Amino acid sequence: MAPKKGKRIIYLVQAINATIGSDALVPGYQTEGTWGREKEIASEQTKSGRVVAGGGKEESIELSLFAAEGDPGQDAIDEAFDEDLDIKIWRVDLDLNANGKHNARFGYGVIESLEMTEPTDGFVEMNTTIQIQDVMKKGEIEPLPPEVIEAAKYDFETPGQTGEPAPTV
Repeated sequence: MAPKKGKRIIYLVQAINATIGSDALVPGYQTEGTWGREKEIASEQTKSGRVVAGGGKEESIELSLFAAEGDPGQDAIDEAFDEDLDIKIWRVDLDLNANGKHNARFGYGVIESLEMTEPTDGFVEMNTTIQIQDVMKKGEIEPLPPEVIEAAKYDFETPGQTGEPAPTV
């Protein structure tokens, strides 16, 4: 068993008011993702020693992306923030499991923060923190289409294979 590489985990989002049957969106140019889980702990000292009990759980997702004007996934995050709407989010393992599906976690989230970093010599970066309602639920999703997984890659082409058609006179 080998360690999991970060590029094998992607996040999908969907507006809470998306129509039934519409696809989830891959926010473009994801550079980093963090899934944080915490539990409150109650700790009391007794005459017999310390007593510790677990409390409520909290989960959040932080995404870093290179900003892309008109990217539907990034636009869904921006709109959820602007309109004070929840957003659906999936954390997806791109490697298929024994059932031929992707292991995933799903949750409803609230956009806590949305920040644009604008370095002089680099790409504009969008950073967002999404607080999860309750906790993310485990599940599986059907294999993603190759164009979703390979969004930033391209195949070999021969000269003249693609481009604009020649103008007709």
